[in-house]
Amino acid sequence: MNHLYYGDNLTVLRKSIADESVDLIYLDPPFNSNATYSHLFKDESGQVSGAQIAAFDDTWHWDDMVSGQALIELRDSPHQDAAKMLDAMVGFLGKNPMTAYLAMMAVRLVELHRVLRPTGSLYLHCDPTASHYLKILLDAVFGAKHFTNEIIWKRTNTKAHAFNRFSSSHDVLLMYRKSENFVWNAQYEPHSDSYIKSHYSNIEEGTGRRYTLGDCTNPNPNRPNLTYEWNGVTKVWRWTREKMQKMHDDGRLHYTKSGVPRFKRYLDEMKGTPISSVWTDIFPINSQAQERLGYPTQKPVALLERILNASSNPGDVVLDPFCGCGTTVHAAQKLGRQWIGIDITHLAINLIETRLYDAFEGQAEFTVHGVPQDIGGAQKFFDDDDKTKKEFEKWACGLIKAYPQGGGRKGADGGIDGLFRFGPAKEHTAIVSVKGGKNVGVAMVKDLDATVTEQKAQIGVFLTLTPPTKPMLDWARGAGTFQVEGFDPVPRLQIITVEDAMGMGPRAVNTPLRHGNPYKRAAREQDRTAQGALDL
Repeated sequence: MNHLYYGDNLTVLRKSIADESVDLIYLDPPFNSNATYSHLFKDESGQVSGAQIAAFDDTWHWDDMVSGQALIELRDSPHQDAAKMLDAMVGFLGKNPMTAYLAMMAVRLVELHRVLRPTGSLYLHCDPTASHYLKILLDAVFGAKHFTNEIIWKRTNTKAHAFNRFSSSHDVLLMYRKSENFVWNAQYEPHSDSYIKSHYSNIEEGTGRRYTLGDCTNPNPNRPNLTYEWNGVTKVWRWTREKMQKMHDDGRLHYTKSGVPRFKRYLDEMKGTPISSVWTDIFPINSQAQERLGYPTQKPVALLERILNASSNPGDVVLDPFCGCGTTVHAAQKLGRQWIGIDITHLAINLIETRLYDAFEGQAEFTVHGVPQDIGGAQKFFDDDDKTKKEFEKWACGLIKAYPQGGGRKGADGGIDGLFRFGPAKEHTAIVSVKGGKNVGVAMVKDLDATVTEQKAQIGVFLTLTPPTKPMLDWARGAGTFQVEGFDPVPRLQIITVEDAMGMGPRAVNTPLRHGNPYKRAAREQDRTAQGALDL
């Protein structure tokens, strides 16, 4: 019942996710990793048309074929409020990276509203750069009356480098519900020592239990059925006479000098302090955190566990349409929820598969969609990929657990599509070159040979979709070997077919010490029902 999709989440939502089939949605939309805008409100002609704001992480440009089409789709949809709101934003802000981003989000929010059950909730994670615009869009899609909370998550300590403003240290989570009938499980944090000392200072003789005293009277003076004499005092009491007698018999009442009873509220019966909308007890992933995988925008599992515990129940379906490194699906798997994850990069899909395998010792069951399952699917994927073939290269690198080199980083004599490290201290490097075309030849293997030498790597892996030619194999055999002390020598250049990599995974590469995932191995989940650590 768990599903991991590779592809555009808009397409997946429309084709694969049924109406009202999801109980909880968490999304952390990407804010642009490939560009820096000093003026995000700069229009497409390069003129500054608004205030300077912090840059997003991902590049968004207004494109009438994409952004404009999203606006047209909204105008033709039943969600006229969302269409009017986006029209107004574009009219006010202009056609720029911000409104391109908002157009992308608007059509997806409409689909997310469609797939959410009437009892469901949505949490949208963002930073203050765009939270105010996203909230307006959410009001238009869900209805302003269904706005529930603006949650402030303190994600980092105060930075010392903010000299002309207050230092930014928080993210925003916007919480919406679909209806007035919703799932809600209140969350609590342990009382602090200072709170216990100040509010539970009484210690019961004999048991040693801490308690505080509560009022036994009723705030409503017009309750005839609760008005009676007790211990010589007539008042409007909190309980019926029978319940008051039971409280007395159980030793739960403390009598003042005037004879007025007060009831004992024991510390060990209290759940703790209710969690407010400001979260300061969940720390971000730092360089020393055990759960850190190396993914740049990774969120802590404890953050998602709080959301899932509050707004879903075991067995419910949780959806993350921008699932990145898979923290949401990890938390859902741990807490016994069903889950759906969607991401548009093969790097993320490969990382999530490996993360779940490591954390749950191969016991996490799920179906991966949109990823080639056989050599025919691999060929189709290559043919359907865009002109750069970069997604195919990332996918192929993932087969042997190599880290894709994003833009096809070039060495002096060839391309580097991926790499992985191996050895006791990961001190050795293997460079990967991926080729999917039919015209592979010995010149490409020679290029890889030169790149391995120029980059001072130890092994070169030529990963090919089509079978290698005899001259290619001859050149690889003549390229020598690499040896780690205590291990047999291995070929310095290795030609591996995509078909072999699909069947064997990392074992298709002959290394002195088997290499693994380029990201840090996910820690195993020992107690899968326990709340994740809130302190690192």
